[in-house]
Amino acid sequence: MSSSVRKAVIPAAGLGTRFLPATKAVPKEMLPLVDKPSIQYVVEEAVSVGITDILIITGRAKRNVEDHFDRSVELEELLRQGGKEEELNAMRAIAGLARIHFIRQGQPLGLGHAVGMAADHVGDEPFAVLLPDDVCHPSSGILAGMLVAHEQTGSTVLGLKQVDRREVSLYGCVAFEPAGDSLVEVHDLVEKPAPDEAPSDLGVMGRYVLTPAVFAAIAATRPGRGGEIQLTDAIKGLLRQEKVFGYTFRDGRFDVGNKLDFLKATVTFALERDDLGPDFRAFLEQVVGAG
Repeated sequence: MSSSVRKAVIPAAGLGTRFLPATKAVPKEMLPLVDKPSIQYVVEEAVSVGITDILIITGRAKRNVEDHFDRSVELEELLRQGGKEEELNAMRAIAGLARIHFIRQGQPLGLGHAVGMAADHVGDEPFAVLLPDDVCHPSSGILAGMLVAHEQTGSTVLGLKQVDRREVSLYGCVAFEPAGDSLVEVHDLVEKPAPDEAPSDLGVMGRYVLTPAVFAAIAATRPGRGGEIQLTDAIKGLLRQEKVFGYTFRDGRFDVGNKLDFLKATVTFALERDDLGPDFRAFLEQVVGAG
């Protein structure tokens, strides 16, 4: 697809405390969904819509993420000598997915701060932000739909999904009015509201297409809860300068920072594999039948 959005930012500096003890020594983004780390799915999603310049914001103990997207000459030579051409080609393909750059967020100062660190790299152009805890199924078309919405409006576009009222306190929620098929115009945002204070049940998911004006909005945003600069607060400030839209979707997104969703994603991707799907499905049917 053709889009003015050429760059993506993936903030990956979080500690992954919801998956301790597994994430004590392994970055949460490197936890595998079947046999591929979750962050690779996110990078491949960006590449699938034509974005090939990607900045990953990392933190301490995230060197494994950088190594994963780099060449491993020793491993490649070992595979070559063993005649494992399929595995060799797969390893080389990872390093060739995109132009991937890295920068460290030295302190956990919030998602808004992490995105703000991308200002020099992004420059004066729109860009996508993909949170690595959100893995979208390749068939979902969520990011592609958001890019189309951005081209139509020339504005910031947020990925929005209807959530259970009891869960709105986990998300930023929007006040809105309909603006077309799958599109709403956002009038206000509230970060993690109480259920009875939420402006709607549309929650902001981990996909954004942002205009470069967001960087000035981030710079003007004061730290909020926990001393962190919230991206939601910055976008709320952006509303005073330009329109913000939301692209609504229903299916295809897994919150792999949540244990149950992580398992759902693993099962979904495993069942779709030609080499695993039939036997794994038979096993699941056996387990369910025995229950």
